Amino acid sequence: MRIGLLGTGPWADIAHAPALGGHDGLDLVGLWGRRPDAAKELAERHGTRAYDDVDTLLADVDAVAVALPPGVQAELAVRAARAGCHLLLDKPLAPTVAQGRAVVEAVRGAGVSSVVFFTARFQPETEAWIGEQAARESWFTARAQWLGSVFGGEDSPFAKSPWRREKGALWDVGPHALSVLLPVLGDTRRVTAAAPGPGDTVHLVLDHSGGASSTLTLSLTAPPAAAGTTVELRGREGVALLPEAVRGPVPALRRAADALLAAAAGGRPSACDAAFGLRVTEILAEAEALLTGVR
Repeated sequence: MRIGLLGTGPWADIAHAPALGGHDGLDLVGLWGRRPDAAKELAERHGTRAYDDVDTLLADVDAVAVALPPGVQAELAVRAARAGCHLLLDKPLAPTVAQGRAVVEAVRGAGVSSVVFFTARFQPETEAWIGEQAARESWFTARAQWLGSVFGGEDSPFAKSPWRREKGALWDVGPHALSVLLPVLGDTRRVTAAAPGPGDTVHLVLDHSGGASSTLTLSLTAPPAAAGTTVELRGREGVALLPEAVRGPVPALRRAADALLAAAAGGRPSACDAAFGLRVTEILAEAEALLTGVR
Protein backbone atom coordinates (compact mmCIF):
# COMPACT_ATOMS: atom_id res chain seq x y z
CA MET A 1 0.00 0.00 0.00
CA ARG A 2 1.27 3.47 -0.92
CA ILE A 3 1.12 5.76 2.10
CA GLY A 4 1.91 9.39 2.77
CA LEU A 5 2.75 11.12 6.04
CA LEU A 6 1.21 14.43 7.09
CA GLY A 7 3.27 16.24 9.73
CA THR A 8 6.90 17.08 10.46
CA GLY A 9 7.07 17.42 14.25
CA PRO A 10 8.89 15.23 16.81
CA TRP A 11 6.22 12.50 16.73
CA ALA A 12 6.42 12.26 12.93
CA ASP A 13 10.21 12.02 13.18
CA ILE A 14 10.65 9.53 16.02
CA ALA A 15 7.59 7.34 15.46
CA HIS A 16 5.69 7.68 12.18
CA ALA A 17 8.48 8.00 9.64
CA PRO A 18 10.56 5.05 10.95
CA ALA A 19 7.46 2.88 11.51
CA LEU A 20 6.00 3.49 8.06
CA GLY A 21 9.31 3.46 6.23
CA GLY A 22 10.31 0.17 7.80
CA HIS A 23 6.99 -1.62 7.24
CA ASP A 24 7.13 -4.42 4.65
CA GLY A 25 3.55 -3.81 3.51
CA LEU A 26 3.89 -0.07 3.00
CA ASP A 27 5.63 2.18 0.53
CA LEU A 28 6.26 5.57 2.16
CA VAL A 29 5.75 7.68 -0.95
CA GLY A 30 6.36 11.04 0.66
CA LEU A 31 5.36 13.52 3.31
CA TRP A 32 3.84 16.96 3.64
CA GLY A 33 4.07 19.51 6.40
CA ARG A 34 2.93 23.01 7.16
CA ARG A 35 6.58 24.08 7.25
CA PRO A 36 8.17 23.27 3.86
CA ASP A 37 11.75 23.47 5.18
CA ALA A 38 10.98 21.03 7.98
CA ALA A 39 9.26 18.71 5.50
CA LYS A 40 12.32 18.70 3.26
CA GLU A 41 14.67 17.97 6.19
CA LEU A 42 12.48 15.15 7.50
CA ALA A 43 12.08 13.62 4.04
CA GLU A 44 15.85 13.63 3.51
CA ARG A 45 16.42 12.06 6.91
CA HIS A 46 14.04 9.21 6.17
CA GLY A 47 14.78 8.68 2.48
CA THR A 48 11.51 9.89 1.01
CA ARG A 49 10.09 12.88 -0.86
CA ALA A 50 8.71 16.15 0.48
CA TYR A 51 5.51 17.38 -1.19
CA ASP A 52 4.73 21.09 -1.46
CA ASP A 53 1.01 20.50 -2.00
CA VAL A 54 -1.05 18.22 0.22
CA ASP A 55 -3.62 17.43 -2.47
CA THR A 56 -0.88 16.23 -4.80
CA LEU A 57 0.30 13.83 -2.10
CA LEU A 58 -3.26 12.60 -1.51
CA ALA A 59 -3.61 11.86 -5.21
CA ASP A 60 -0.40 9.79 -5.20
CA VAL A 61 -1.21 7.47 -2.29
CA ASP A 62 -3.73 4.91 -1.06
CA ALA A 63 -3.53 5.97 2.58
CA VAL A 64 -2.17 8.69 4.83
CA ALA A 65 -0.82 8.70 8.36
CA VAL A 66 -1.33 11.90 10.32
CA ALA A 67 1.02 13.34 12.95
CA LEU A 68 -0.49 16.78 13.42
CA PRO A 69 -2.41 18.65 16.16
CA PRO A 70 -5.95 17.29 16.58
CA GLY A 71 -7.73 20.24 14.98
CA VAL A 72 -5.49 20.16 11.91
CA GLN A 73 -5.72 16.36 11.79
CA ALA A 74 -9.52 16.42 11.76
CA GLU A 75 -9.67 18.86 8.85
CA LEU A 76 -7.11 16.98 6.76
CA ALA A 77 -8.62 13.59 7.61
CA VAL A 78 -11.92 14.69 6.07
CA ARG A 79 -10.06 15.94 3.01
CA ALA A 80 -8.03 12.74 2.69
CA ALA A 81 -11.04 10.46 3.10
CA ARG A 82 -12.92 12.33 0.40
CA ALA A 83 -9.85 11.83 -1.83
CA GLY A 84 -10.23 8.07 -1.28
CA CYS A 85 -7.37 7.61 1.21
CA HIS A 86 -7.45 5.17 4.11
CA LEU A 87 -6.56 6.86 7.39
CA LEU A 88 -4.00 6.08 10.10
CA LEU A 89 -4.78 8.78 12.64
CA ASP A 90 -3.43 9.79 16.02
CA LYS A 91 -5.27 10.35 19.25
CA PRO A 92 -7.30 12.36 20.04
CA LEU A 93 -9.27 12.12 16.84
CA ALA A 94 -10.39 15.75 17.10
CA PRO A 95 -10.65 18.54 19.70
CA THR A 96 -14.44 18.83 19.35
CA VAL A 97 -17.30 16.39 18.88
CA ALA A 98 -18.43 18.18 15.72
CA GLN A 99 -15.01 17.80 14.10
CA GLY A 100 -14.78 14.17 15.15
CA ARG A 101 -18.22 13.45 13.74
CA ALA A 102 -17.19 15.06 10.44
CA VAL A 103 -14.27 12.64 10.19
CA VAL A 104 -16.50 9.63 10.83
CA GLU A 105 -19.05 10.82 8.27
CA ALA A 106 -16.31 11.36 5.67
CA VAL A 107 -14.87 7.89 6.29
CA ARG A 108 -18.28 6.26 5.93
CA GLY A 109 -19.22 8.32 2.92
CA ALA A 110 -16.00 7.49 1.08
CA GLY A 111 -15.97 3.83 2.11
CA VAL A 112 -12.37 4.02 3.36
CA SER A 113 -10.87 2.32 6.41
CA SER A 114 -9.54 4.05 9.50
CA VAL A 115 -7.39 3.30 12.54
CA VAL A 116 -6.72 5.68 15.41
CA PHE A 117 -3.36 5.01 17.06
CA PHE A 118 -4.01 4.50 20.78
CA THR A 119 -0.52 3.30 21.69
CA ALA A 120 -1.50 0.83 24.43
CA ARG A 121 -4.05 -0.92 22.21
CA PHE A 122 -1.31 -1.90 19.75
CA GLN A 123 1.29 -3.14 22.24
CA PRO A 124 1.15 -6.96 22.49
CA GLU A 125 1.33 -7.12 26.29
CA THR A 126 -1.48 -4.65 26.91
CA GLU A 127 -3.58 -5.92 24.01
CA ALA A 128 -3.50 -9.45 25.43
CA TRP A 129 -4.28 -8.18 28.94
CA ILE A 130 -7.25 -6.14 27.73
CA GLY A 131 -8.65 -9.19 25.94
CA GLU A 132 -8.28 -11.36 29.04
CA GLN A 133 -9.94 -8.85 31.36
CA ALA A 134 -12.76 -8.07 28.92
CA ALA A 135 -13.70 -11.77 29.00
CA ARG A 136 -14.40 -11.44 32.72
CA GLU A 137 -17.66 -9.74 33.65
CA SER A 138 -17.20 -9.39 37.38
CA TRP A 139 -15.32 -6.10 37.63
CA PHE A 140 -16.52 -3.82 40.40
CA THR A 141 -14.26 -0.81 40.06
CA ALA A 142 -11.12 0.41 38.33
CA ARG A 143 -8.42 2.98 38.95
CA ALA A 144 -6.26 4.48 36.20
CA GLN A 145 -3.35 6.85 36.74
CA TRP A 146 -1.68 8.19 33.60
CA LEU A 147 0.97 10.58 34.87
CA GLY A 148 3.47 12.19 32.53
CA SER A 149 6.14 14.78 33.23
CA VAL A 150 6.07 16.57 29.86
CA PHE A 151 5.56 19.85 31.77
CA GLY A 152 7.10 18.56 35.00
CA GLY A 153 10.79 19.27 34.52
CA GLU A 154 11.97 16.67 32.02
CA ASP A 155 13.45 17.72 28.69
CA SER A 156 10.56 16.51 26.53
CA PRO A 157 10.33 17.25 22.80
CA PHE A 158 6.58 17.72 23.31
CA ALA A 159 6.81 20.35 26.07
CA LYS A 160 6.36 23.25 23.65
CA SER A 161 3.42 21.70 21.82
CA PRO A 162 0.77 24.48 21.64
CA TRP A 163 -2.20 22.11 21.59
CA ARG A 164 -0.90 20.19 24.61
CA ARG A 165 -0.40 23.46 26.46
CA GLU A 166 -3.99 24.42 25.64
CA LYS A 167 -5.78 21.08 26.10
CA GLY A 168 -3.56 19.47 28.76
CA ALA A 169 -3.51 15.94 30.07
CA LEU A 170 -7.26 15.39 29.67
CA TRP A 171 -6.91 15.38 25.88
CA ASP A 172 -3.37 14.02 25.60
CA VAL A 173 -3.22 11.04 27.97
CA GLY A 174 -6.95 10.79 28.68
CA PRO A 175 -7.46 8.95 25.36
CA HIS A 176 -4.89 6.34 26.40
CA ALA A 177 -6.67 5.63 29.68
CA LEU A 178 -10.08 5.44 28.01
CA SER A 179 -8.76 3.15 25.28
CA VAL A 180 -7.84 0.61 27.97
CA LEU A 181 -10.89 0.96 30.22
CA LEU A 182 -13.72 1.05 27.67
CA PRO A 183 -13.15 -2.40 26.10
CA VAL A 184 -12.95 -3.95 29.58
CA LEU A 185 -15.70 -2.13 31.52
CA GLY A 186 -17.98 -1.09 28.67
CA ASP A 187 -18.95 2.33 27.37
CA THR A 188 -19.50 5.18 29.79
CA ARG A 189 -23.07 6.03 30.69
CA ARG A 190 -21.87 9.37 32.06
CA VAL A 191 -18.95 11.24 33.53
CA THR A 192 -20.15 11.72 37.09
CA ALA A 193 -17.40 14.03 38.37
CA ALA A 194 -14.41 16.01 37.19
CA ALA A 195 -12.04 18.07 39.30
CA PRO A 196 -8.77 19.90 38.60
CA GLY A 197 -5.51 19.05 40.35
CA PRO A 198 -2.04 20.58 40.31
CA GLY A 199 -0.97 22.02 36.98
CA ASP A 200 -2.95 20.39 34.21
CA THR A 201 -3.89 17.40 36.38
CA VAL A 202 -7.54 16.30 36.29
CA HIS A 203 -9.50 13.68 38.21
CA LEU A 204 -12.51 11.97 36.64
CA VAL A 205 -15.14 9.48 37.84
CA LEU A 206 -16.88 7.39 35.18
CA ASP A 207 -20.01 5.25 35.31
CA HIS A 208 -19.72 2.30 32.90
CA SER A 209 -22.42 0.33 31.11
CA GLY A 210 -21.04 -2.92 32.52
CA GLY A 211 -21.97 -1.80 36.03
CA ALA A 212 -18.50 -0.83 37.25
CA SER A 213 -17.20 2.63 38.04
CA SER A 214 -13.71 3.95 37.41
CA THR A 215 -11.55 6.83 38.56
CA LEU A 216 -8.94 8.47 36.36
CA THR A 217 -6.05 10.72 37.35
CA LEU A 218 -4.39 12.33 34.35
CA SER A 219 -1.42 14.68 34.26
CA LEU A 220 1.42 15.99 32.13
CA THR A 221 2.87 18.02 35.02
CA ALA A 222 3.81 15.24 37.44
CA PRO A 223 7.30 15.40 38.96
CA PRO A 224 9.59 13.05 37.01
CA ALA A 225 9.98 10.73 40.00
CA ALA A 226 6.19 10.40 40.24
CA ALA A 227 5.49 9.81 36.56
CA GLY A 228 4.16 6.48 35.35
CA THR A 229 1.08 4.52 34.38
CA THR A 230 -1.10 2.31 36.56
CA VAL A 231 -4.38 0.63 35.69
CA GLU A 232 -5.92 -1.51 38.43
CA LEU A 233 -9.13 -3.53 38.16
CA ARG A 234 -10.92 -4.99 41.19
CA GLY A 235 -13.75 -7.51 41.19
CA ARG A 236 -14.93 -10.93 42.36
CA GLU A 237 -11.84 -12.60 40.89
CA GLY A 238 -9.46 -10.27 42.70
CA VAL A 239 -7.12 -7.60 41.37
CA ALA A 240 -5.64 -7.25 37.87
CA LEU A 241 -2.87 -4.80 37.01
CA LEU A 242 -2.03 -3.56 33.52
CA PRO A 243 1.38 -5.01 32.57
CA GLU A 244 4.21 -2.70 31.66
CA ALA A 245 4.80 -2.41 27.93
CA VAL A 246 8.36 -3.29 26.96
CA ARG A 247 8.29 -2.08 23.36
CA GLY A 248 8.40 1.51 22.16
CA PRO A 249 5.99 3.36 19.89
CA VAL A 250 7.52 2.28 16.56
CA PRO A 251 6.59 -1.44 16.82
CA ALA A 252 3.15 -0.47 18.12
CA LEU A 253 2.62 1.91 15.23
CA ARG A 254 3.59 -0.82 12.78
CA ARG A 255 0.92 -3.04 14.33
CA ALA A 256 -1.58 -0.22 13.88
CA ALA A 257 -0.55 -0.10 10.22
CA ASP A 258 -1.15 -3.88 10.07
CA ALA A 259 -4.69 -3.26 11.32
CA LEU A 260 -5.26 -0.63 8.64
CA LEU A 261 -3.96 -2.93 5.92
CA ALA A 262 -6.26 -5.73 7.12
CA ALA A 263 -9.32 -3.47 7.23
CA ALA A 264 -8.54 -1.96 3.82
CA ALA A 265 -8.22 -5.46 2.36
CA GLY A 266 -11.80 -6.19 3.30
CA GLY A 267 -11.37 -7.45 6.83
CA ARG A 268 -13.32 -6.36 9.88
CA PRO A 269 -13.01 -2.71 10.84
CA SER A 270 -10.44 -2.04 13.55
CA ALA A 271 -11.77 -1.81 17.11
CA CYS A 272 -9.84 1.47 17.19
CA ASP A 273 -11.42 3.00 14.11
CA ALA A 274 -12.62 6.58 13.72
CA ALA A 275 -15.98 5.72 15.30
CA PHE A 276 -14.20 4.59 18.47
CA GLY A 277 -12.06 7.72 18.32
CA LEU A 278 -15.24 9.79 18.15
CA ARG A 279 -16.67 8.07 21.23
CA VAL A 280 -13.48 8.88 23.15
CA THR A 281 -13.78 12.49 21.98
CA GLU A 282 -17.37 12.65 23.23
CA ILE A 283 -16.33 11.45 26.69
CA LEU A 284 -13.44 13.92 26.85
CA ALA A 285 -15.74 16.75 25.80
CA GLU A 286 -18.22 15.79 28.53
CA ALA A 287 -15.44 15.85 31.12
CA GLU A 288 -14.15 19.18 29.81
CA ALA A 289 -17.62 20.67 30.11
CA LEU A 290 -17.75 19.65 33.78
CA LEU A 291 -14.30 21.12 34.40
CA THR A 292 -15.03 24.44 32.71
CA GLY A 293 -18.73 24.75 33.47
CA VAL A 294 -19.39 25.35 29.76
CA ARG A 295 -21.81 23.05 27.96
